[in-house]
Amino acid sequence: MDKITYKPIGKINTPFKRGKGTPIQPPAGKGIEGKIKLYPEYQKGLKDLDGFSHIILLYHMHKAKKYKLLAKPYMDNKTKGIFAIRAPSRPNPIGFSIVKLTKIKNNILYIQDLDILDETPLLDIKPWVGEFDDRENIKTGWLEDNVHKLHKTSADGRFEKK
Repeated sequence: MDKITYKPIGKINTPFKRGKGTPIQPPAGKGIEGKIKLYPEYQKGLKDLDGFSHIILLYHMHKAKKYKLLAKPYMDNKTKGIFAIRAPSRPNPIGFSIVKLTKIKNNILYIQDLDILDETPLLDIKPWVGEFDDRENIKTGWLEDNVHKLHKTSADGRFEKK
């Protein structure tokens, strides 16, 4: 299998037009609001989603530049392997974010706590469930000494197409 093709199911609208200045993870974008405009043919799939407080968004990072297997992440000055960081420039630029779902009206989802660029193509939505998604005995690798920088760090554009 050489090629896999996905069709977007909608677009994510946010205040972030460029990578520079965008929060690098959803907790750093706390309170920032946006919308998902789900394409009408997928609206029936939203049935019962309004009972969840948070959703997982899978999306195509359409403004990411070509990847390198080694890159310097935002919260460290040392080069890391691409699979040990969450940079948008990846072999398959698929992003995921856990965001707060505040309301659904027809095919529009109102969301908060964003780290996503405007007009991002949405690939899928899944409900976030603590009992399924939380883990015990977590190790955070190189981020253990850097995670405290999250709320002070925003994207600087290094992974964005010019």
